[in-house]
Amino acid sequence: MTIIAVFNQKGGVGKTTTTLNIAAALARLEKRPLAIDLDPQAHLTLSFGLKVDNRDETIAAFYSEEKPLARLVRELPDEVRLIPGHMELAKIDALYGKSTSIASRLREGMQESLASEGNPILIDCCPMLGVLSLNAIFAADRVLIPVSADYLSMQGVERLDAALTVLEKALKRKVERKVVITRFDSRRKFSHHVYDRLKERYGHDLCETRIAENVSLAESPAHGKSIFEFAPHSHGAMDYFALTAELVDTGFIL
Repeated sequence: MTIIAVFNQKGGVGKTTTTLNIAAALARLEKRPLAIDLDPQAHLTLSFGLKVDNRDETIAAFYSEEKPLARLVRELPDEVRLIPGHMELAKIDALYGKSTSIASRLREGMQESLASEGNPILIDCCPMLGVLSLNAIFAADRVLIPVSADYLSMQGVERLDAALTVLEKALKRKVERKVVITRFDSRRKFSHHVYDRLKERYGHDLCETRIAENVSLAESPAHGKSIFEFAPHSHGAMDYFALTAELVDTGFIL
């Protein structure tokens, strides 16, 4: 079982789109992935075509009622499994922020309820370094950092990289990570500048695959579909399948 936290402190970088489409690509590779929506906005849940109003059927119930994670898993038609998110997650920081053990809650819940999982797990994080994101990082084996090809996003990943290095001391282990560039526009010189700068800094930790700016990628969540269902022959579908294959081939996802 490989647990991947998909995280960036900056919004609008394609975090949820990346989680959605890597999960869908893994399903096509017969990996039977599990996606966890750990964002109060529940955008990943909506992107899969679900709107879950009942908090008790979402991961919010894991925190509020200690409901086992395995009981919250939804089987989706495209062979992806999902634990939905809910807006009630927004209360977690206020309710548990002072608890010294809260950072390990998700990891412990996975060990208790999903220990037999042999399939990859992807966690879509909220775009801030709070209790929920710390839960994901503490539970994860690795962190995938989507970075859109713009200046502010590039600055954000450097701050996040520094924060992960600090967290390694608390975790007492190296946090393996990879950076993937999204919304890449080959016609813009600055997109190439961002790629070159990140390549210089992160070397092999930067994915070779770049996710190009693509209209279909922006439209597919509105239809509750992955890019492979919505526009299977689009450049977006080709990019995300190539990215997933790269992550599997390099051993980042087992």
